[in-house]
Formats: sequence, structure tokens, C-alpha cells
Amino acid sequence: MRALRVLLVVVVVLGVLFVVVDRVAVHFAEGQAADRLRTTENLASTPDVSIEGFPFLTQVAGGELDDVRVGIKDYEAATGNGGQKIRIAGIEADMRGVRFSGDYSSATASTATGTATIAYDELLKAAKSKPTPVLPGVAAHVVGLSDGGAGKVKVDVEVEAGALGIKQTFSVLSSVTVRGKKVEVSADDLPVVGGLRLPESRVRAITDFQQAIERLPGEVRLDSVRAAKDGVEITVKGSDVRLAG
Repeated sequence: MRALRVLLVVVVVLGVLFVVVDRVAVHFAEGQAADRLRTTENLASTPDVSIEGFPFLTQVAGGELDDVRVGIKDYEAATGNGGQKIRIAGIEADMRGVRFSGDYSSATASTATGTATIAYDELLKAAKSKPTPVLPGVAAHVVGLSDGGAGKVKVDVEVEAGALGIKQTFSVLSSVTVRGKKVEVSADDLPVVGGLRLPESRVRAITDFQQAIERLPGEVRLDSVRAAKDGVEITVKGSDVRLAG
């Protein structure tokens, strides 16, 4: 009986030691992965990396991690427009089936899904923010973007016709969609302004715009987008996504 108690104590102690060693190992691995990802993607700050699942050491022995979650703040994505960038406030990605090389110099996820948020003031840079003629003596420009509810973007447009003494700001609800590598904003309806029905094609040249977003981390691609409180939320996804190497 005494021998059995001793054996049970030994098993418990070994189990506790294994858990401690496993957690220390996963914490170290998360730090190393975050540093490598920062270097590989040329990030301004170190991302958050969380390796899910337990135990970690058995996953390492198998050469594949079940679930790795990555958080990146203030990522600057390319726009394909003369080196201009667009700042993405935050990217959250969930990587599944992460395989890594024997020397841990490279890692590839079988699948990746996540979200990226672009603030409205950042997206506004793609809109017509300078007064643009829509009729002789009449100019318009976008002055603000915000959440219009129900997944719509509210686009505030200022119209000015000096000769008629008209200076008015109106809002349109716009749908936001993904087309390839671009986020597109398109007005659902165009209102009458000051009794004037402006030419639709010219007004849409003001209200409707698009923003290209290229070279996201791991080359994940845009999937869908919706308007939210603090900006547009983009769903991203990819397969065989390289995290490092």
C-alpha cells in the first residue's frame, strides 16, 4: 500500500513537471515565432502569437501545430499605387495545421482565416476629398465616412454651388464589397440636393470609390467586408500560408 502511494505521488509530480516544462516551452516558442514573423513581414512592432492546444511538446514531436493565433497591430499594406500604403488598425488570424521545418526556420499553415479592420479616417484617403466639378459652377467632395448600420457605410458629401448660394452636406448609404484585391464602396441611392438632381455618373464619381489592398501577411487574400462601428471589417483567408522562411 505504501508503495502504491509513493507511485501515485511520483506520477503526480512527474505530471506537474511535464505541464510546467510544456508551458515554458510553448511560451519560448511563441516569443521566437513572434520575433521571426516580425522580421519576415518587416513589421513595425512585435505581433502577438498564441500557440493553442495541449500538450505543446507532443505537437512539436509530430512536426505540426494544431492552432496558432496571430495578432498584428498597425500593419501597413501596399495599395499598388506608387508605393502608397494603407494602415490596417489590426489583423487577427487563426492558422490551422502549421507545419514547420526541422530547424524551425520556416513554417506554413494549411489554412488561415481572420479579420482585418481599416478605420474610416484611413479609408477616407481613397475617396474624393478635394472639390470636384459635377456641373458648371457646382462642385462636390467627400467629407466623412462612418458606420451607417446594417453593414452599410455612411458617406457624407458636401455640395457647393456659389452662384446659387447653395452649400449643403448630404449623406448616402453605401454598400461595401470585395472585388479581387480591392474594397469597393458604392452608393445605394443618390438624393436630390437643393432641388437639383445632379447627373448620376458625375455624382458617383464622387461618392463611389475603391481601395486596393495588397501583400497582406502570408499573402492571405480578401474574402468579404462589412461596415462596423470603428471601420470596415474585412474577412481574410488563405491556404498554404507561409508564416516564416
